[in-house]
Amino acid sequence: MKQTINGISVNTFGDPTKQAVIFVHGFPYDHTMWQDQIDFLQKNFFCVAYDVRGLGESAVGDGQYMLEFFVDDLFTIIAELKLVKPVLCGLSMGGYIALRAMERNQELFSGLILCDTKAEADGDAAKLTRAANISMINNEGLVKFTDMFVTNCFAEETPKQNEKMFLTTLYKSQKNDPVGVKGCIIAIMSRTDTTNYLSQIKIPTLVICGAFDKLTPVPVMRALAEKIPNSEFASIPFAGHMTPLENPECVNDLIKGFLDRNFTS
Repeated sequence: MKQTINGISVNTFGDPTKQAVIFVHGFPYDHTMWQDQIDFLQKNFFCVAYDVRGLGESAVGDGQYMLEFFVDDLFTIIAELKLVKPVLCGLSMGGYIALRAMERNQELFSGLILCDTKAEADGDAAKLTRAANISMINNEGLVKFTDMFVTNCFAEETPKQNEKMFLTTLYKSQKNDPVGVKGCIIAIMSRTDTTNYLSQIKIPTLVICGAFDKLTPVPVMRALAEKIPNSEFASIPFAGHMTPLENPECVNDLIKGFLDRNFTS
């Protein structure tokens, strides 16, 4: 079922009486990047996937976003759908949102899945890169930016080995409103550092990283997992930063196993 909550396009799948899992996508994508996981899980879990403000079918507005606003949107969705202790699953930007949501109100959630993300805020070099990306969109257009950025999100072999999936993902990202894309870049730059909070996460946590992730490499994510008490860590073969798309079977099995162990009787 599709609905709009405070300007956010929200999609739900499965039985709402079952354990809820919320999927938060990465930048500059939309909720459809989770479709393989939703198809696999919706018989046993209530899956919620939405488009982050400024992307997909969600409202764009003035493009003046902060990451805090994205967390506010997540909390509004939980309240409006009356979700009880959902599991939160986020990739990259979605992971930034998830970690800040945990820091603000861990009690809302029963589990956490972090895919290809990190807890550190942007340093100076990363801020300069993001500023250059906004300039590229302004001066050369969104297509030029997405060609560069999206390609870098995948393992080197993926565009050739899974051309249809790659091109579909690329073309979807090119259809976003440039104002929303730039707003998300600003929001990502605005995020706080959640590293010191990792040791306070007490709920079951699964950390996933593509073996060939260039943006958040395996050593970075393994170090993140080691800071979260009793977390599980897995490296996904044949995948870069976009693990749910590049190796969906492996990601599905890991997530299903994690959910079955912790959230089914």
